[in-house]
Amino acid sequence: MNEQKKSLLGNVYFWLMVVFLYLPILILMIFSFNDSVILAFPFKGFTFEWYRQMFGAHELLLAARNSLFVGLVSSLIATFVGALAAIAVMRKNLPARNFFLGLSSVPMVMPSIVLGVAMLVLFRRVFDLELTLWLIITAHVLISIPTSILIVMARLANFSHNLEEAAMDLGANYWLTLLKVTLPVSLPALVAAFLTAFTTSFDEYAMTTLITGTDTTLPVYLYSLLRFPRRLPVAVAMGSIIMVASAAVVILAEWLRRMGTERPKKKELV
Repeated sequence: MNEQKKSLLGNVYFWLMVVFLYLPILILMIFSFNDSVILAFPFKGFTFEWYRQMFGAHELLLAARNSLFVGLVSSLIATFVGALAAIAVMRKNLPARNFFLGLSSVPMVMPSIVLGVAMLVLFRRVFDLELTLWLIITAHVLISIPTSILIVMARLANFSHNLEEAAMDLGANYWLTLLKVTLPVSLPALVAAFLTAFTTSFDEYAMTTLITGTDTTLPVYLYSLLRFPRRLPVAVAMGSIIMVASAAVVILAEWLRRMGTERPKKKELV
């Protein structure tokens, strides 16, 4: 098989994957403008009614506000803890480095429903706590820290110790070097870690639904709307906004991650 045929097969495979992944999202967004409570072709007409109802739904907006609050707080904490852990792994000779990395990666491979059950047992049976947004934040921090560690580690692996050593040679102590050199150089990775953690938290459903109390988050509330067929178009409208916003955040996070891990090109000598 020559290179031209390989390239053609690669292009076909790529576009089939694009259609498979994004066609359902596109169809859902199209139905958010359909003038009917029934999500089926043919279209009954074009309307913004479902978006108007969405912005007038108090409980829906409250759930969205809760998700924003949970996402922002949990992402800040996860990024802070993940950055410190990444610095410790990359800059210190930890005796159990591999064991720590393996243990911290467990939430990435464990099913969310299993984590949710474990959190529910811990919060209710062991500590006898009331289910609040703060407990949801705690759970979301747990699942966001591993990704934050990996993103920041990728950045730290791509710049030399020489910058930190030079700062210390000029009189800066470890903490001043960390604040003035290490963290500014790692800023794109920190922002990427924050955005990734925020997207993970904002979209999390399986674990959150088990530890939700009276204050619900947006994914849990949207799922509850599926029991009411006449409210389904409103859920579709909100889902369309979430998907567009999530895609934008993920693209921005990936761009920042790439910018943070790119090595500066050496200038050619004239």
